Amino acid sequence: MKRAMDLLLVLPAALLLLPVIALVAVAVRLTSRGPALYWSDRVGRHNHIFSMPKFRSMRVDTPEVATHLLKEPTAYLTPIGSFLRKSSLDELPQLWSIIKGDMSLVGPRPALFNQHDLIELRTRHGVHALVPGLTGWAQVNGRDELPLDQKVALDVAYLRQRGLALDLRIIWLTARKVLRREGVSH
Repeated sequence: MKRAMDLLLVLPAALLLLPVIALVAVAVRLTSRGPALYWSDRVGRHNHIFSMPKFRSMRVDTPEVATHLLKEPTAYLTPIGSFLRKSSLDELPQLWSIIKGDMSLVGPRPALFNQHDLIELRTRHGVHALVPGLTGWAQVNGRDELPLDQKVALDVAYLRQRGLALDLRIIWLTARKVLRREGVSH
């Protein structure tokens, strides 16, 4: 049922957002060197690695680590990178990952392939069995501002309480946070 809901919501949204996606792609290309999309190796269900697209908000020479591990993350932002991140427009290409089935609309955010501490904690608590999401319980409860142990605790709470009602609540809360640009640190 969750996969059907994903497709039912994401396919029409992707079609409606196609002009926005095209405009953002052009804006990224015009304002910085490199491709419009950045393909990131992420950890999916059962710790399977998949390539997840995002609009490139960082320079092409940025190290492949979680943004919070960069010494000065803002120094790596492209001219429109901060806007893309705060508006969450950089996440739009992930609709493709949902259509493919690598991601769901709601679930724990996919870890980077080299976030071994996060991967290990999620695996220990069974969270790795979930399909990662475009948004999730941790995103609506702090996003970038949460320490690792709190993110995983929220992922575990989602694992135990997941269902259609909670997913719809998370989607609603995500829309509110995106419109208010809450929880993005850079």
